[in-house]
This record gives sequence, structure tokens and C-alpha cells, in this order.
Amino acid sequence: MFIVDEIQKIISKENIYLNEPMKKYTSFKIGGPAECLIKIHKEDELKLILEFAKKNNIKITVIGNGSNILVSDKGIKGIVIKIEIDTFELDRKSAYIKTGSGVKLAWIAQQCLKNELTGFEFASGIPGTIGGAIKMNAGAHGREMKDVITTIKYMDLDGNTYIIKNEEAEFMYRKSFFTNKDYIIIEAELQLEKGNAEEIKKQMTEYANYRKEKQPLEYPSAGSIFKRGTDFITAKLIDDCGLKGYQIGGAQISEKHAGFIINKNNATAEDVINLIEYTKKQVYSKFGKKIETEIEILN
Repeated sequence: MFIVDEIQKIISKENIYLNEPMKKYTSFKIGGPAECLIKIHKEDELKLILEFAKKNNIKITVIGNGSNILVSDKGIKGIVIKIEIDTFELDRKSAYIKTGSGVKLAWIAQQCLKNELTGFEFASGIPGTIGGAIKMNAGAHGREMKDVITTIKYMDLDGNTYIIKNEEAEFMYRKSFFTNKDYIIIEAELQLEKGNAEEIKKQMTEYANYRKEKQPLEYPSAGSIFKRGTDFITAKLIDDCGLKGYQIGGAQISEKHAGFIINKNNATAEDVINLIEYTKKQVYSKFGKKIETEIEILN
């Protein structure tokens, strides 16, 4: 059990939650309890918590906005760190932004609109934070985070901080230097361009309408479940297997977009995992293609 009194010396009591249901912190609205969840707002808080966890041999799990994860029904042991570092600087003249990793993409897009900075419209509808978006090189409409990021500041589990440039981040399709590594993104710098407010707003509206028309936004989900193939469109193969609307428990392959699995009716993580595996088998059986998941499964 945690030494709560010790944690409270680092983090204020209102940011510490014991046996906290993770479904409250994921866009899937699925997940068992976190043994201890801590909201981190400052870099020095993060460093001290990591030192505490290492000293007491406590497992650390880091999340952002919870929009690209599936949490086990059994929950997560140890400390779940929810990054809410929300520092933000914007220089309109140089079209430069420095942002904490806990800032939401949609909010940044709105600041770009207000200050007539273009280049970030693609991210305006992605339901995540800048930290999570960098980790997976999130993208939409032909652009990705790699196109706007200049530098990234991160911390390892020993509390050491580093700064790397774009070319060192190893950005690839839905991957980066941070994928499958125990590094925590703290801050990032973005370089955009000066633009026209009307044109920026028009582009953002078009993207929002596209999402509303094509994606099942009315149900909880983790966005696109599967990665695009190198020589095929995964959602099309799933659709061609006749799997739209196929359901296991409360989890369903969206009838609107075959690349999405939705929480149709109080789905469990087990329902989603079983549906993912079933879909993989069906696609491989019919087309001989192995499809990969885009989301991170935490347990």
C-alpha cells in the first residue's frame, strides 16, 4: 500500500486519488481502478514523484488525455501519472509556440486561430494532448506532428531531463522516439506560419464536419483502432469482411467507420480485446494481411 502521507508532501491532496476508476480518464470510458492516480501540473512535481516511486519500487504508468488507450478491467497497479502540465507561450510575430505536454490539441488550435497562425488545423479535431500526440506522431488530413514540432523536452524515470530536435525524434507513421520507451514528454516547441483567420477557420470547420460525418463521435471510442497498412486501407478490409456492426459484448465495430471500435453498451476491456483479435483473424483469413493496433493497452 502507498505511503500516502509521503506522497502528500510532494503533491497536494486534491490531486491524489486512490482506487480511482480509469474509465473516468479514457475516451473509451473503460477501465478498472488505478491503485493510485496523481495529477501532475509541474515539472518539479514529476521529478519528485519519480524519485519517490523509484525509492519505493513502485510501478509508474503515464497517461495524457486518455484518448488512445484501453485500460484493463482489472485496472492498473502502482502510480498512474496524469500529465497536466499546461504552460503555454505564443509569439505571433515569429509564429512560435512553446507548450506544456498536458495542453490539449484542440485548445492549441483555437489559440492558433485567434492569433492567425496556420499549420495546426489538422490537429484541431484530434482528442488528445500534445504529449500523447508527439509520442504516436498523431496526424490527420495528410499532416502529422512531425510537420510542426521543432524541439521536445522529456524526462526519464530517474528524473533527468533532455531536449531533442525534430530530426532526433525518429518520427514515423504513428511512431516516434518515445514509442515503447519509459520517457515522459514535458514540453514542446512548434513552428507554424502566419495565416489568415478566415481561411484557418474555414479549414478547421471543414475538418470538423468531415469527422462528424465519417466518424462515430456519438459513442465512446479510442479513435482509429488499427494502423493503416503499407499497401492497403485497413478499414476497407474490415468493411469488406462484412464486419461493420459486428459486436462482442458491449463493443462494436462502428457501422459508420470500420476502423473504429465503439463502446456501444457498457463494454469491458475484454470485449474490446476479443473484438480486436476476432477482426485480425477475419482479415488475415480473407486477405492474408496482418493488421496492427494503433492504441496502447494498459494493464
